[in-house]
Amino acid sequence: MGRNLVEQRGARTNSIAVENEREGELARGLADFLEALRVEAGLAKNTLSAYRGDVQRFLAFARARGVRRWRELGPELLVEHLERMRLGGAAEASVARALSALRMCLRHQVLEGLLGEDPLARMEGPRLRRSLPHVLAPQEVERLLAVDGSSWRVQRDRALLEVLYACGARISEAAALRTTAIEPSLRVLVLSGKGGKTRLVPLGARARAALETWLAGGRAQLLRGRKSEHVFLSKSGRPLDRSTGWRVVKAAARRAGLSSAVSPHWLRHSFASHLLEGGADLRAVQEMLGHASIATTEIYTHLDAEHVRSLHRLYHPRG
Repeated sequence: MGRNLVEQRGARTNSIAVENEREGELARGLADFLEALRVEAGLAKNTLSAYRGDVQRFLAFARARGVRRWRELGPELLVEHLERMRLGGAAEASVARALSALRMCLRHQVLEGLLGEDPLARMEGPRLRRSLPHVLAPQEVERLLAVDGSSWRVQRDRALLEVLYACGARISEAAALRTTAIEPSLRVLVLSGKGGKTRLVPLGARARAALETWLAGGRAQLLRGRKSEHVFLSKSGRPLDRSTGWRVVKAAARRAGLSSAVSPHWLRHSFASHLLEGGADLRAVQEMLGHASIATTEIYTHLDAEHVRSLHRLYHPRG
C-alpha cells in the first residue's frame, strides 16, 4: 500500500511538472517576442510595456480556458477575447492595439516553430475613425506661455513651456533633455524620440531667451556648483520627471483660464498646426515632429483645411 501511495505521489508530481512546463512555453514565447521587439525593432520602452500587457492579458484569458501551448490557440479564442474587451468598455483604439500586438506576437511564434499557422492571418483590424487632435489658438498659446515671476521655478516652467511649443517636443523628450543636446548658440536642439531616434529642431528667439535665463539663472541656483547633465531639474536638483512636466502644463492652463483638458501634447499639436497654417512644408513638419510616416503628420492638414474654410466663411461674400 505504501508503495502505491509513493507511486501516486510521483505521478502527481510528474503531472504538475508537465503542466508547469506547458505553461512555461507561453511565458518563454512571450519573453522571446518582447526581446526581439526590443533588439530588432527598437521600440520605445512605453510601447514595449503596452504590448507586454496586451499579450499577457490574452494569455491569462487563454490559460483560464485550458490553453498551455501556442499550438492550442485558435481564431475563436482570439475573437472571444477581443469581444470581451469591447463588452468591458475598452475603446476601439485599445482593441486595435491589442490586436496589433497579438498579430505580431503570433507571427513571431510561427517563425520560431511554436505555432503551425497564424490564427489571425485572415482577421481584419477594426477601421478606426481618426479624431482630429486638440489645438490651441495662437492667442491661447500666448496666454499659456505668459508665466510671470523671476523665481527659479518660474524660470524653469517658462523655459519648459517655450521648448514644448517651439520644438513640438513630447513631454518625455523635454524632461529627458540633456545639456549636450543644446547647440552652443541655442539655435538648435537635438531631441531623442521614440525608439531612440534623434532629430534636430530649430529653437525660436523667445524659447532661446527663456532657456538661456533658466540655464544661467534658476538652474545654476538650484545646483549650487554641483554637476548635472539634465536641462530641466526638480527642487532637489534631480532630473525633472514626466509627471511633473504634466503638472507644469496643467497649472499654466489653469492660470490662463484654459480647458482643464489641456496637456503637453496639445502644445505639440499646436506647434504642427500653426506651422502648416503659416505655410510650412509638410515634410519639414514631419521631420521636426519625428514621425516615421508622413501619413501620421497628414492629420494636421485636415486642421489646416478647417482653418481655410473658416476664413472663407468669415471673409467671402457668399461664405
